[in-house]
Amino acid sequence: MPHRRSRLHPTATGGDLAASLTALRRSLELPDAFPPDAQAEAERAAREVPVEPDSAADGAGLADLRDIEFLTIDPAGSTDLDQALHLERTGSGAILHYAIADVPAYVEPGGALDAEARRRGQTMYAPDGRIPLHPPILSEDAASLLPDVDRRAFVWRFVLDEGARPTETTLTRGVIRSRAQWSYVDAQRAIDAGDGPASLLAMPWFGAARTDRERERGGASLNIPEARVVPDGDGYRLELDYGVPLEDWNAHVSLMTGMAAAEIMLAGRVGILRTMPPADAADIADFRAHTIALGLPWRLNVSYGDYLRGLDRSPAARAVKEYAAGLFRGAGYVAFDGEVPAQTEQSAIGAAYAHTTAPLRRLVDRWSLVVCEALANGREVPEWARASLPDLPKLMGRSAQKASQLDAGSLDRVEAALLTGHEGETFEGVVLAQRGDGARVQLTSPPVEAKVKGLDAAPGSTVRLRLDAASVIEGTLDFSPA
Repeated sequence: MPHRRSRLHPTATGGDLAASLTALRRSLELPDAFPPDAQAEAERAAREVPVEPDSAADGAGLADLRDIEFLTIDPAGSTDLDQALHLERTGSGAILHYAIADVPAYVEPGGALDAEARRRGQTMYAPDGRIPLHPPILSEDAASLLPDVDRRAFVWRFVLDEGARPTETTLTRGVIRSRAQWSYVDAQRAIDAGDGPASLLAMPWFGAARTDRERERGGASLNIPEARVVPDGDGYRLELDYGVPLEDWNAHVSLMTGMAAAEIMLAGRVGILRTMPPADAADIADFRAHTIALGLPWRLNVSYGDYLRGLDRSPAARAVKEYAAGLFRGAGYVAFDGEVPAQTEQSAIGAAYAHTTAPLRRLVDRWSLVVCEALANGREVPEWARASLPDLPKLMGRSAQKASQLDAGSLDRVEAALLTGHEGETFEGVVLAQRGDGARVQLTSPPVEAKVKGLDAAPGSTVRLRLDAASVIEGTLDFSPA
């Protein structure tokens, strides 16, 4: 799908933008490098952790799974590869193998690297470079599921029926070897041409079937185009990215795995879930009225998920999706050991769910993997994991807040840089939502979002705005109705 692009003038704003992004990092107290002891631990683990199949009397060895033709699917240029899959159609459905990087093997509980990972919480992304959860020697090399090398992994095996429902689930720690690294765009092209490997060619079936299962659960997916900051020569540009269908199909693999992990932990009465309470009845009524006002009524005989899936890419539909994004609030983590929590469901998904498929980039997944692997194979959960479960909700909440501030602050500064020098010009945009004393507007080009004070216009309507001021240092844009 083509992107809408706008180019930053590199000589006029590049220096100010670099300084502003650096100041943003410092204000959030984000680290520049790993402490020497944590880096040393990572380097030692990369050298010394064995990556060879072995068997153990208690069944806790590494299985040899290198004959399975795994492949990875990620954004172009990715090097921190958490997941690899192999999907094989059968006469009654399919068998899915889903390998997740064995990060726990490389991080010593209670060590310096573990402590630093807990401080960071997750990999954070900024236009001027990411702040990784783990040192690159692990996240982009020794623990990453790169092609044509042996790698340790937790491997989920799902036997699926014709509707892609798991009828049998196992989890094994082993050694794999990925055969190929695909970007989403190249993989989608191979699927469309019909000349990709069997795993890719089976993904449209899997995606459609899992969408049906989502419909049955009452779950919903919000496909809002993402404004991405992309390096461009000496500066940056914004791309409004709608993605390709494969991204949704691949997301269903991760969702299904997260639901399976939640089931295992709930059955074992120990673990950590990603939860979200159901939307308030008054908010749902307000949302329904909002859709009517936009001319896209959510009818009573249509489920919430089906309604969202049926929306197009019109300005009114974008406004509906933006409003829907705020319908479900209060996402968080709940850890438990012994007593199952009262709230177990992630309401937007429509099921109990756990984060377990991105351990290179998200702290909590390391715990989910070791807990699930032990429970699935009848062994005791490692004491280090059990004892530290209660710490995770706070650690993840803190890192999520910083990641959100970094995302928003970075985007604000790049948007201001894009429009510096265009003060006094008029731009066309679409109103996404009313916000207090004004409205939030998406410009048609460049794809910049802005809060416009004093603008009273219905969501979904087209407006013209004058740019009054732009500050790269502060990351602010001041518009007024034209």
